[in-house]
Amino acid sequence: MRSCETGEDGDACRLPVSTGALVRGPAPATRAPPAPPAMASPSEAAAEGPPRPLAAPARSLTLDGVRDALVRQEDTIVFCLIERARFPRNAAAYEPSFSGHGTSLAEFFVRRSEETDAEVGRYQSLEELPIFPGSLPTSLVPASSLPQVLHPKSASVNVNKDIWEMYFHKLLPLFTVKGDDGNYGATLESDLACLQALSRRIHCGRYVAEVKFRDAPQDYTPLILAKDRDALMKLLTFEAVEESVKKRVAKKAMVFGQNVTLDDKNSEEDNTKRKIDPKVVSRLYGDWVMPLTKLVEVEYLLQRLS
Repeated sequence: MRSCETGEDGDACRLPVSTGALVRGPAPATRAPPAPPAMASPSEAAAEGPPRPLAAPARSLTLDGVRDALVRQEDTIVFCLIERARFPRNAAAYEPSFSGHGTSLAEFFVRRSEETDAEVGRYQSLEELPIFPGSLPTSLVPASSLPQVLHPKSASVNVNKDIWEMYFHKLLPLFTVKGDDGNYGATLESDLACLQALSRRIHCGRYVAEVKFRDAPQDYTPLILAKDRDALMKLLTFEAVEESVKKRVAKKAMVFGQNVTLDDKNSEEDNTKRKIDPKVVSRLYGDWVMPLTKLVEVEYLLQRLS
């Protein structure tokens, strides 16, 4: 059985804009003219790189498609963390009493951002899940005609509340310095980019679970029927693979976070002052990203036969 976590048998990165990019099938004879490109914030554009064309409508989910999508997400997450590390902690933005109504400025910002995202159709893609799904406005964009490759009931698995708690209470103190520069708007924009990148990566577990179930239904069906969470978790765990992932993301943080200079004399000294500690990124994946991804996989599989 293959894992979707490493470059050998799988990798961890961003799913493309279209689910069609995860699957393979013959291209249609004709296609409509491309729609105007969506606008992205500077931080998103820097993290995600140049836009890629949408894939043609697909016929089946493939491991290669998931693997290629996953490997991109590692880069996005590292770049988002580097961008957030530019700002101090700015803890006041996360205090519930900030607005005077028991809601933090961070929650206010994210809720308002998600309302706009919902209106422009962001959550029509199963790869995007809101952190606060209740009472979102109806999309103004027509529904996509791309095939839905996830099992309908299992697709609703959402652990964004756990990601929110992990990010603000455990991860953020590890890579930001104490202080307050009052630049809350830019800080929260960086926070949201981090949250969305982590959410996409962790909820990739639904696609991983679907591929694994299709690849070996005889291994998973008895455990699903027995609702044996521990056995499913054991079946989904590859310790050697997870160690490889931790090493790889640490190396990416080391490379992406270095200070590039043209002065060879100072390059060694500059490279010791990295924008993000590689150990923090390795810990992020080992302690939270991969465990939460496997939690998503288990929850998805438990509903797969519904």
